Amino acid sequence: MDKDAAGAWELPGHFVMLRDTIRRFMNDEVRPVEERQPHDCYALPAAELEALRTKARAAGLWCMASPEQYGGGGLGLLGQVIVAEEAAKCRMGAYVPACGAFGIDPPSVIWLGSDAQREKYGVAGIQGGKKNFVAISEASGGSDPARTIQTRAQRRGDRYVVNGTKLWITGADKADWGIVFARTEAAKGDGITAFIVDRDTPGITCREIGVIRSYAPYEVTFEDVEVPEANRLGDEGQGFAICQKWLVHARVPYAAGVIGIAQAALDIAIDWARQRNVHKSYLSDKQAIQWMVADSEMELRAARLLTWQAAWHGDLGRDIKTDASIAKVVATETAGRVIDRCVQILGAMGVAREMPLERWYRELRIKRIGEGPSEVHRMVLARQLLKR
Repeated sequence: MDKDAAGAWELPGHFVMLRDTIRRFMNDEVRPVEERQPHDCYALPAAELEALRTKARAAGLWCMASPEQYGGGGLGLLGQVIVAEEAAKCRMGAYVPACGAFGIDPPSVIWLGSDAQREKYGVAGIQGGKKNFVAISEASGGSDPARTIQTRAQRRGDRYVVNGTKLWITGADKADWGIVFARTEAAKGDGITAFIVDRDTPGITCREIGVIRSYAPYEVTFEDVEVPEANRLGDEGQGFAICQKWLVHARVPYAAGVIGIAQAALDIAIDWARQRNVHKSYLSDKQAIQWMVADSEMELRAARLLTWQAAWHGDLGRDIKTDASIAKVVATETAGRVIDRCVQILGAMGVAREMPLERWYRELRIKRIGEGPSEVHRMVLARQLLKR
């Protein structure tokens, strides 16, 4: 640390290097490829994606949230946050960070499975870049799944038969496998059990659900889908117990990603304001524009520090349920305001498909709902503060 900055908190040097490496890779490799694709594209052509992934692997930027012993980057939560913010700074970054160049981390809960499960699904996913999905939400309600899940898994000998429908499942159509939560008859626990389900198992059908983002989720229906007992993840009735840490921790990189997009939007707006000449002066000379920029910068800094703090506490092994909720709400709501201001600063160009702002505007709206809506997180925080 610089002696002149004594007393100031800074990112550790290795995280600064990681951030700068990701930024260079995004600027030099990812965005030039993405710029050749259609505006609402959410997947690169296979050959170009594979070329990017080869470069990313060579740079050590591959499945960075997965354990190092299984071929991943082994980053803790703060490292994941640094990567998430920078990898989101591309047109499809809200839901496909770095356009998929850095691989697809399997859900971390897979590492809590058996040796065979870790090898078949976790390790194979890292090595082969295989896709996966997580199926929790249903029409009965997604904000309190432990009580609203209706999908059933009935045990028959050495296997389970799954029946039910899941909603809003991202990536289910092209996934190789997924983790499905279903209600079992276990006498203990929350009554929910987690299963690893191969996507090509007979009885699984998918229906695309059109939404305001380009990357559509799916309705996934299970009709007498047979799942071997060996694919049960953990004990019966312990589905949410084994996944709780994963679900909470996932909200922190989620928060960082929207901050990255909002920061990229603000950078675009600042450049535009500096160059746009209106009535013999620049937009950057107008007080209304100056205040939009200033408010956006202040709010983004606050959201970023809250997100870093949540990640830091997580890496220290502390309970971050409250921290993660705060980071998620502040980041997503801040990002929404910042994007809105940036669209306003650019005027008609802000909603033109020549710029990424209109896509980000649409896609960030969903972020206030995904990973738990703002209202639920406020409820969780209030209960924590007001309980006796």
